[in-house]
Amino acid sequence: MQRRGLLIILSSPSGAGKSTLSRRLMQWDETLKFSVSATTRAPRPGETDGVEYYFKSKPEFEAMVAAGEMLEHAEVFGNYYGTPKGPVEAAMSEGRDTLFDIDWQGGQQIRNSSLGKDVVSIFILPPSIAALESRLHTRAQDSDEVIAGRMAKSQAEISHWAEYDYVLVNDDLDKAEAELKTILMAERMRRDRQPGLTDFVRGLNKEFDAR
Repeated sequence: MQRRGLLIILSSPSGAGKSTLSRRLMQWDETLKFSVSATTRAPRPGETDGVEYYFKSKPEFEAMVAAGEMLEHAEVFGNYYGTPKGPVEAAMSEGRDTLFDIDWQGGQQIRNSSLGKDVVSIFILPPSIAALESRLHTRAQDSDEVIAGRMAKSQAEISHWAEYDYVLVNDDLDKAEAELKTILMAERMRRDRQPGLTDFVRGLNKEFDAR
């Protein structure tokens, strides 16, 4: 009873933990395919093209958008980010779930796309704004100026929480991970996500008729 793959969207303000939770889900279920986004931002130390992101120039990225090769795209902090469509559709047809670590803009575009019926969207909230800012400083990836910009944008990002199917408060990482696993297992078992069930039940009825 092979099902069609799900599009699992995780969104949050920067520092709320969606990237860490994404990595944990991937370790828990190796069949999950992580959606590698394209971006025009410069690679950070240790990042590899095609692994963390597909690093593109702005003209290359704009050409992909014009050709309809992006499932979603947005401009964030002066750089473009987007999801190439081909790998996602291939995974869905194989019955593999694709995990998206994207912002509310990208999530909105995917939910409104032709693939929207296959989306499970989850928004991650921080336990407090003070904790959010502390996490941004602790991970030591950005300058104080960039962190200030991310904090200024956090309120607008959080305002979109009600657009999501599920909302989790990440006050305990292990607890949030367990809740995510529960959501994923339940969504996979939904009746309308198991196209083979109809034929299976018909087979059961034939057994009744043959008695």
